[in-house]
Amino acid sequence: QVQLVESGGGLVQAGGSLRLSCAASGRTFSSYAMGWFRQAPGKEREFVAAIIWSDSTTYYTDSVKGRFTISRDAAKNTLYLQMNSLKPEDTAVYYCALDPSCERLNRPWEYDYWGQGTQVTVSS
Repeated sequence: QVQLVESGGGLVQAGGSLRLSCAASGRTFSSYAMGWFRQAPGKEREFVAAIIWSDSTTYYTDSVKGRFTISRDAAKNTLYLQMNSLKPEDTAVYYCALDPSCERLNRPWEYDYWGQGTQVTVSS
């Protein structure tokens, strides 16, 4: 099993910044990807960003390109999401997830393991 624990959410004004962390523990995989998704009330869970753990190749949804940065610290088994220039429409619960297949990284059903989520609220 894999355990994922997010932290770093909170309330911030528009234009502000937050950094989310996701600590991973448990079984290991020879190759995998990790991603961030978010879900706002009444909306479907949507892809935000992903990273291939082995070579740090990154992927982003268009709405966060240039504002968000996904990264990882392999020594700490921790995933990060640096969020700058936050907008009210970024308000959501943010989840980290792990995909052992490294395929179709923007599809939530490809991910086998999920954290509990952390709330991000951006006020206008």
